[in-house]
Amino acid sequence: MDFKSSDTITGPRTEDHLPHTAQAAVKIVIVGGFGVGKTTMVGSVSEIRPLTTEETMTQAGVGVDDDYGSESKTATTVAMDFGRISITDQLVLYLFGTPGQERFWFLWNGLFEGALGAVVLIDTRRLEVSFDVIGRLEERGVPFVIAVNSFPDGPRYPVEDLRTALDLAPDIPIVECDARRRASSRDVLMTLMRFLHALEMAKAPT
Repeated sequence: MDFKSSDTITGPRTEDHLPHTAQAAVKIVIVGGFGVGKTTMVGSVSEIRPLTTEETMTQAGVGVDDDYGSESKTATTVAMDFGRISITDQLVLYLFGTPGQERFWFLWNGLFEGALGAVVLIDTRRLEVSFDVIGRLEERGVPFVIAVNSFPDGPRYPVEDLRTALDLAPDIPIVECDARRRASSRDVLMTLMRFLHALEMAKAPT
């Protein structure tokens, strides 16, 4: 490709630059089954233009992918979503959204590497798709919180009923959220950070 003298090669946008006050960066993964809202959450809360790897869904996925409750989706994440949010002037979170379709779960191991914690997004219409997700995090020892994404037709359950259904330890936070709203998604991340801080404090010698 030939460039003309008028062509300009630009770098990152000004708003994409890491704040000069940042002193610590933390990797967080956002996981969950197909269609629970992972891409939506990363996009809603990221302070930079999010990187997505969505591809158009085709007939090849019919009978292979579980699209119950998300039949209107026309695209799906095939590798990861990526975003960034500054929690404070000093602390920056790098967000990695995992692909939800089970045939892409082999990519999760790489995304989990170096992750300090995770958000598990769940859809109460399809709680069963969360079992394997939670099991994988537990196997790798990645601390996590549960975020119940609010869908208009999704049933509402008491927190303790959800805890029992998902076989969660008593200390794992469960919060309700709307992944479309920046403030709600940010609250979920703050819940995760408080949980991680509490875990570190519990390890500290008395």
